[in-house]
Amino acid sequence: MIPVTIALPKGKLLEPSIKLFDALGLVPEEVKDAGRRLIFESGRHALTYLVVRASDVPTYVEYGAADIGIVGKDMLLEQEKDLYELLNLRFGYCRVVVAGPKESIEPYKNGNLVKIRVATKYPRITEKFFGSQGVHADIIKLYGSIELAPLVGLSHVIVDLISTGRTLKENNLEVIETVTDSTARLIANRASLKLKYDRINDIVDKLRKVISK
Repeated sequence: MIPVTIALPKGKLLEPSIKLFDALGLVPEEVKDAGRRLIFESGRHALTYLVVRASDVPTYVEYGAADIGIVGKDMLLEQEKDLYELLNLRFGYCRVVVAGPKESIEPYKNGNLVKIRVATKYPRITEKFFGSQGVHADIIKLYGSIELAPLVGLSHVIVDLISTGRTLKENNLEVIETVTDSTARLIANRASLKLKYDRINDIVDKLRKVISK
């Protein structure tokens, strides 16, 4: 059997990713309680699982350290890696949104912010979004506490990923508009898909049947 390496994302997408492959009977028991381990072998199925940071999954797949992987659509749009997107897995639904405090909402909607400052973890998505609207945005990249930026005057608004929007509400921020929706996607390395097509396609077909139930 041709071996396949699968990159799974740490964080919120890990548990549903494991459940998905478990539904196919392809997950060794130790993966379900990963702890600090990062590599798991399933010799019976010729599968190796890598548990990596979600934002690193596209890199592992692009460079062939993993043949396939699971990652949010938001990461694919932001990173624009050279790989194949094979399947919408339909879990992990989130939205990338523009949000801000009440005092920024009306000036934003009315176009009265001549040069808008935007704090975000998604500079590429943000630049494309505002550029498509003909708006010049001064983009400030942050790695954490995005919600703080407009509260202390660092930015007018933020572009961030939300699921329930609870964190925004707790910081007195409101969603102004949605940039894009995001769900988990199955991705593949370009060379791997050619060299291991039958094996990967078999996995894709089985996953498609599971998620269509």
